[in-house]
Amino acid sequence: LEDDERFASIMRMNPDGSELELFASGVRNAVGLAWHPETKELWFTDNGRDWLGDNKPNDELNRAPEKGMHFGFPFCHNGELPDPKFGDQRDCSEFEPPVQKLLPHIAPLGLTFIENDVFPEKYRKSVLIAEHGSWNRTTPIGYRISRVEFEGNKAVKYEAFADGWLKGAKRLGRPVDVLELADGSLLVSDDYADCIY
Repeated sequence: LEDDERFASIMRMNPDGSELELFASGVRNAVGLAWHPETKELWFTDNGRDWLGDNKPNDELNRAPEKGMHFGFPFCHNGELPDPKFGDQRDCSEFEPPVQKLLPHIAPLGLTFIENDVFPEKYRKSVLIAEHGSWNRTTPIGYRISRVEFEGNKAVKYEAFADGWLKGAKRLGRPVDVLELADGSLLVSDDYADCIY
């Protein structure tokens, strides 16, 4: 818990560095940012707090359609889990819940919206997320590209899209980002195998 409001936030400024301002608060560790292709709203992944056990809190996919929203950190996780140290200071109902609770400790990083019509229609209403993979969980999970499907802005499905970077407990790679090219193909970066697929 910091006095400086720049901590645990997403900020924005003009390309020349002027007009720096706070856009969203209560964000623990947002690595992936993407803009919805139709609404142009900001969507982002958020890595949840460590050391609350193997299965909590979940990591998050969030949506920030306007300036000034607070997503809970460090008081509340997943929109419903009070923090054991700071949770008595604020109520979870005060904060914006995630659009989709992701699996716990999967370290969601980059994300991209599928826009190209090469994919079937249901995939074009989806976001793909690079799950870098857990580092402090008894049984590792993540290490994949997941897909969240939407109806409007409501998540209706969360599933694996591409995996194979984890065999048992052995890491073969760690996805960092996913990018759709103009021809509909996807690029996935991997900082463990040091390559791009």
